[in-house]
Parts: sequence; structure tokens; C-alpha cells
Amino acid sequence: MRKLQKEKAISILKDMRIYKPYIAGFAMRDDVCFFENYGGFWAFQDEGLIAKTKEVEEEYGCLVYAVTHEYLEFGECYSLLIVTKYQEEWETLVEFQGDKARCFAYIWNKTCNEYSEFGDVVVRSWGGGIKRVC
Repeated sequence: MRKLQKEKAISILKDMRIYKPYIAGFAMRDDVCFFENYGGFWAFQDEGLIAKTKEVEEEYGCLVYAVTHEYLEFGECYSLLIVTKYQEEWETLVEFQGDKARCFAYIWNKTCNEYSEFGDVVVRSWGGGIKRVC
């Protein structure tokens, strides 16, 4: 299953026009990139983020393929963009409209963990990176 999830994730990253070295890092080494204002950083540089990513993947059987990081009015949040374990959901994981995409994600509220939840986020693609805009 993980192989199929990874193939789907790589396809999504290409459709989002993510910087090719970030896609290659994910494809070859499972290195996830997190984005702040379109700028990309390797998630393995943040031990807390990697631990949370692994926890979510193990608990829900999903695959995290990219992360956005924001400071919102309700806390510091990471939006973990995921491919679920349910193939019948894959057609609706991401819906593109121009340079924006509505993506299914696990939103980790680092400030107040009990507010963390699954839901949709909208990201904008630009310059090889993404940014959560809604």
C-alpha cells in the first residue's frame, strides 16, 4: 500500500509544480519538505515535526507528502498534506483550480494539540513551493 501511496504523492507534488529536487528527495529517500511562505526546508531538520509526522502516519495509515507551517490566530500550525490509506478517496484528495489546490490534511496545532484535526486546506503554488492560504 505504501508504494501506491507514494506514487500518488509524487504525482500530486508534480501537479503542484514543486521544486524538482524536493520531489526527488521524497521519491528517493522519503524526505518530506515543509514550506514557509513558499520557501522549502527539509522536515528532518525539525525533530519535533518528524516525530509528529511519523506518529500521524502510523496511527492513521496515511502518507505525509508535504507540510506547510503557519502562525495563525489560534496557534502555530503545521498542515500535513496526506495520502490516505483508502484508495477510493484518492480522486478527491486534491482539487486544483489555477495556482491553488484544496488538499486533504492533518492540521497539527502545535500550540494547542487538542485542536488538531483532519480537514481541507487551500494552498497556493508559486516558485516551486506552496503556502497555505485558507
